[in-house]
Amino acid sequence: MRVLVIGASGGIGAAVMADYAQNGAEVLGLSRSRDGLDITDEASISEVLGRVSGEFDTVFVATGALELGGVAPEKSLRALTSAAMMQQFQLNAMGPALVLKHSARLLPRNRPARFAALSARVGSIGDNALGGWYSYRAAKAALNQLMHTGAIELTRSHPQSVVVTLHPGHVATPLSVKYGGTLPAVTAEAAAQNLRTVLEALSPAETGGFFDWAGKPIVW
Repeated sequence: MRVLVIGASGGIGAAVMADYAQNGAEVLGLSRSRDGLDITDEASISEVLGRVSGEFDTVFVATGALELGGVAPEKSLRALTSAAMMQQFQLNAMGPALVLKHSARLLPRNRPARFAALSARVGSIGDNALGGWYSYRAAKAALNQLMHTGAIELTRSHPQSVVVTLHPGHVATPLSVKYGGTLPAVTAEAAAQNLRTVLEALSPAETGGFFDWAGKPIVW
């Protein structure tokens, strides 16, 4: 089994790489710091992925950020700026979609193939009862739609494919301490194991879905 992890230098990305490797997979990790992969720049995505060859049973996009450029999640409409919104969409929505575009050629057509991107429960429109975090919420909701639409198209050429977005739960990172409040957190290692278990259990009938760390569907 071959696995490609995008965002391999991040906390969750590194843990995902280690977890797959510990379970016998051959893992290739790509990141901005090590490989020059800028997920907000399509030319960079095309160039770096263009150097990758062979087939990968799983492509896992572990990129994403809640706080960009020192700009905290907005608590009110007054805090919205077009620049901050664009940064959120570039990183959290457009980036993974462009990775899917340029990595689809690496997915096998005649056997199971999986593509997952990290989303977040706050990207659920139906589950939003608190408001706030406008740009991040909207970017993750857009990501869910992009992956859902991509899943439909990929099914035509890759009938055994599974393309999904996954919510890792509350993971113990510096940002979780800053914004998570009193929510219980799991380690990145535990989150990676949960995500791999969920992804491997999904069938082509569930492609295009949005699932949490326990494998439960999340409302759009």
